[in-house]
Amino acid sequence: MLQFFDWFWKAIGLTQKLGIPENNSFQGFIDYFWKTWMAEGKTSTAILLFIGGIVFLIVVPYLLGSLNGAILVSKYIYHDDIRNHGSGNAGLTNMGRVFGKKGAILTLVIDIAKQFVSVLIGIVLWGEVGAYLAGLFCMIGHIAPVFFKFKGGKGVLTAAVMILMIDYQVFLIAFAIFALVVLISRYVSLGSVIAGFALPGIVWLLSAIRGRPAHPFALFFAVLIGLMLILMHRSNIKRLYEGNENKLSFKKKKKPEEDTNSSGEEKSGKEKKKK
Repeated sequence: MLQFFDWFWKAIGLTQKLGIPENNSFQGFIDYFWKTWMAEGKTSTAILLFIGGIVFLIVVPYLLGSLNGAILVSKYIYHDDIRNHGSGNAGLTNMGRVFGKKGAILTLVIDIAKQFVSVLIGIVLWGEVGAYLAGLFCMIGHIAPVFFKFKGGKGVLTAAVMILMIDYQVFLIAFAIFALVVLISRYVSLGSVIAGFALPGIVWLLSAIRGRPAHPFALFFAVLIGLMLILMHRSNIKRLYEGNENKLSFKKKKKPEEDTNSSGEEKSGKEKKKK
């Protein structure tokens, strides 16, 4: 998306039409805008707009991220709470395990949409840096949603959408690593952890191949996102070590209350028939 935005910006040639003596990328236009305001003595206005822009790129994406798809779908479609079932994680994989493909698809649509809007806002307001900042806080909102007692998902999908929109080549390599690990091991958590660990290296390697140094912000956010993904999977890492981690399966499982009564004891055959 960021590359497309730059291509579109160059295609319309607005910088040339405005007579801006900067490179004609969208990021170049934003940089020129701030430099001009500062040079014209509008320092205080520029600073206020700068601070306001940062606050906006933190608050709005965080609130969007807090609209956790798994919790919303389980609550309003299935009248339940996904956090009470399976691994207890309000994420795509657990939704697929507990509520099946329909629940997973609805979750997927919501979580992709909120991150898409967040990163798009970031690109429009502040280019690449804004995209990373907005995407990061949408991811944080997904992990710790203010609307749902700060207990959400692990942020894998929101991180993936953000990376895809900013640099699709980084996404393709990271996704290939994730898919290969999951295909071999059938552990989604292991694929997520390894892809997150590899992310900074992918950003650095691609920059080297392209013949230019990696953008400091790109490396910083890649390290931060990778660390967050690893940290959010710490319980999965422990289960992997102990050999208790669930393998990938989208077969809908019976929820605990379907086989147990309110005291947690297994229902008798007659009770199951009545139900």
